[in-house]
Amino acid sequence: MNLDFKIKNLLLICLIFLGVFTQYYSQTHDKIDFKTGADQPELYLPLLKGKTIGVVTNQTGLMSDRTHLVDFLVKNGIKIKSIFAPEHGFRGDADAGEKVKNGIDVKTGIPIVSLYGNNKKPKQDQLKGIDVVVFDIQDVGVRFYTYISTLTYLMEAGAENNVEIMVLDRPNPHDGYTDGPVLRKKWSSFVGMHEVPVVYGLTIGEYGKMVNGEKWLKSGVQAKYTLIPMKNYHKKQRYAILDKPSPNLPNDKSINLYPSLCFFEGTQVSVGRGTDLPFQIYGSPWTPNLPYQFTPKPNSGAKDPFLNGKLCYGENLSDFSKDLKELNLEWIIKAYKNYKNPDQDFFLKNLWFDTLSGTDEFRKQIIAGKSAQEIKASWKPDLDKFEKIRTKYVVYEN
Repeated sequence: MNLDFKIKNLLLICLIFLGVFTQYYSQTHDKIDFKTGADQPELYLPLLKGKTIGVVTNQTGLMSDRTHLVDFLVKNGIKIKSIFAPEHGFRGDADAGEKVKNGIDVKTGIPIVSLYGNNKKPKQDQLKGIDVVVFDIQDVGVRFYTYISTLTYLMEAGAENNVEIMVLDRPNPHDGYTDGPVLRKKWSSFVGMHEVPVVYGLTIGEYGKMVNGEKWLKSGVQAKYTLIPMKNYHKKQRYAILDKPSPNLPNDKSINLYPSLCFFEGTQVSVGRGTDLPFQIYGSPWTPNLPYQFTPKPNSGAKDPFLNGKLCYGENLSDFSKDLKELNLEWIIKAYKNYKNPDQDFFLKNLWFDTLSGTDEFRKQIIAGKSAQEIKASWKPDLDKFEKIRTKYVVYEN
């Protein structure tokens, strides 16, 4: 009896170990075999040979050996007429909202055309002689992060000028879930062009497919759209990002917190621009009951940061280790309740908060003292509706 029991126990331990090892090996093996669109040139080089192309990219357009896509294409004899640079510029060192100038890439001699400021959409003459525009940018999967808007304008210009758009897909660090208010058309802007939630659960390549398929481009036009998908990508896994997507998202922690903290940009509260912890802290001079202290000062990521030189009281979230699979509303609600300034409202007068939210309802709910649970419950019907659209364009499994 005792020997049988020991053998059964031993067998059970072996089976558990085998199961854990198999699961670990499967996940590790998938990650080892994982490739971005850019890292599969066998899929796109044959489609580009003999054509004149444009490239929309920035500092994140890297292959796994850290070769930049532009350099790789030039080396492989692909004729690039123009590099189109989004917000933050081709090298990714411009402040948010800063004017990005046209110029020449010193390394390759290729002209750089800014797709920011007054020229968000490529003009007809800028696309003249171009057969294909290749889009390769690391996105962060959040509606108010402007690269999906850049892609939308590019697709629109491509459709109007008979230029093919090719997207080399990359991971979405907020993939596999949706959350937040769904944008109302009235609040459409460059930080939110479509009726989607704040976190929309699609890679940038899938998002482009949705924009095309739902005919969301101006006048219902559709672009000639080619997606170079990733290999062995899973929507709920998280993948290392090769370079920071923008100056104030320097690491995985800031990217993880970004969807929840970016709402503060529409308030009198700093999110740490002008510190070593952008989008990892929040605070203001008018929330003195909060424990953490910091003072924003000009730095390479923020030449004139919000609340420059003012002592702020808030919270340090840089040790927050949970991989967020939903928006955390407790921080904005807590800051609102602790805000004490009789001369200025918590929300900026220009109601940038509503533009970021895509609705005025969220702001009104915070003012009315609604709980995070009540606010989230109000989003559910719109999220369910969006899910029916989203599922049509999913390329990758969870």
